[in-house]
Amino acid sequence: MGLTKLLILVICGFVVWKLFAGDKRYKETKEKDNKDQLIASGELVRDPVCGTYVSKNSDIRVRQGDVVLNFCSYDCRDKYLKRLEEQTGAKPEA
Repeated sequence: MGLTKLLILVICGFVVWKLFAGDKRYKETKEKDNKDQLIASGELVRDPVCGTYVSKNSDIRVRQGDVVLNFCSYDCRDKYLKRLEEQTGAKPEA
């Protein structure tokens, strides 16, 4: 009798674990699909320094003529400005 109870408990534990593992995988897939949709729609743009995707309405940006570049952090923006200044000797509008 004790072996049967143990076997049932193990099976129930396995089923619960599979449910949680499947739910986690589903959430990760859904988040990735959502991010891909935002990238495709243009809501997310790539930081030119580190490659992280940020909102196109980000407050950290630099304008170069008609082009607006968005950054994930002030550190990335400053690295970009420093590199640009070294290359061209001119500073764009921050």
